[in-house]
Formats: sequence, structure tokens, C-alpha cells
Amino acid sequence: MELTTLARPYATAAFRFAREQPALKKQALENWSDTLNVCAAIVKDSAVSTLLDQPSLAPSQKADAFLAVCDNCLALDESQQNFLRILGENRKITLLPQVAELFDVLKAEQEQSIEADVASPFPLTSEQQQVLVEKLGKRLSAKVTLNNFVDPDMIGGLIIRAGDLVIDNSIRTRLAKLAHTMLS
Repeated sequence: MELTTLARPYATAAFRFAREQPALKKQALENWSDTLNVCAAIVKDSAVSTLLDQPSLAPSQKADAFLAVCDNCLALDESQQNFLRILGENRKITLLPQVAELFDVLKAEQEQSIEADVASPFPLTSEQQQVLVEKLGKRLSAKVTLNNFVDPDMIGGLIIRAGDLVIDNSIRTRLAKLAHTMLS
């Protein structure tokens, strides 16, 4: 079974719990997002991974050990500790990277925002970025946060990835399409 499929119920449960907190919803969602992302990074640590792979430890012992590591890095509230304990006892702590990613997707949908990655052969100017943010925002009906990555292998053009949307307007792709058309 795919890891994302296994992680989805946990991410959904954490999101629903965070969204229903009496504190400011945005603040609770942000807090849970930060916590899940830090815990996901901790799970990826080689020493922690080795600890979690120990067959001699019971799931509850692994959960306690993981919580002890997290307590050194974070100020976990009781609900977050309970969530991590449930993950541990169900042998799902290693799913934290997928849980954090899915939680952030749900959070972005709630906030009607999306992150767009733009690859270009050179850094985009602030004016170019603003135009892209506006056009993508209209097309996706969402608030867009733009991440510009320089890809020195690109000849020209842009490749935009926003959620499931991919717009490849690179020179290399256009040349490949032209070559295909000419050979057909």
C-alpha cells in the first residue's frame, strides 16, 4: 500500500482537530503544521530511524522514545503528544513526512492558497514574480506563493508547478515539439 494512502487518515484527523480548536484557527493550523514538519524531520534523522527500527522495542516504547526526542526540540501540547503516541503505538511514526505533507495540503486548501515552484534559467525580477502570482492566482482561484528556482541547464522559458498543474513553457520543450511536428 502506498505511504500516502496510509498517512491520509492521520493527516485528516490532525487537520480536523487543529481546525476545531477554540483558539484562532489559522494559529492552530500553523502550530500543528510546524510541529508535524519538525517531527517529520526528526523521523528522517539516521539515529532516530535506527532507534525506531529496533525490533526489541515495543511500539509504546518507541513512541515514548520518539516523544522524548521531540520534547528536546519542541514544546508539544497534550493533543500533539497524544497524536504522536497514537502514531507510535500503531507503528506509523515513520509516516510523519507524508502526514506533514498531506496536512499542509489540507491547510492550503482551507486557506485557499497554493505554492507554485517556478524553474527559470535566471532569477526572476520582483515584477516578473508579481505578474506570475497574479496570473496564477486568477487561473487557480487561490492565493499563490511563488518559489523561484534557477535551473542553469535551462536554455530559456519557464517551468511552473503548482499542485497538479504543470506548465512547461521552456525552450527545450518547444524545440522538442517543433522537431516532432517536422518529423511527422
